[in-house]
Amino acid sequence: MPIQIANESNNSGGGGGAGNEIKVKIAYSGEVMITYIDEAITYDGLCREIREICRFGQEQDFTMKWVDEENDPCTIQSDLELDEAIRLYEVNRDSELVIHVQREVKI
Repeated sequence: MPIQIANESNNSGGGGGAGNEIKVKIAYSGEVMITYIDEAITYDGLCREIREICRFGQEQDFTMKWVDEENDPCTIQSDLELDEAIRLYEVNRDSELVIHVQREVKI
């Protein structure tokens, strides 16, 4: 599985760079890409980052999921859900936040 490093200090959509950076592994289409996001990033900011890294167009819908400490997949669809993923990342002192991305196919 290839690994790519993307935008090592990109804070796109974050809270003005005031927070710490979080290492994020993005798993998409058999590849793993690594980026760094500000801990205060918004859901919209994360979506922009994912679109750039996965090379999605503006109209491309996609789903983001992370796996919690009980190995349950949790969908990220709002600032509240993203904040919870980041909170647990910090509480558990994880080395990275892993986000799985699935491109939505319109029928």
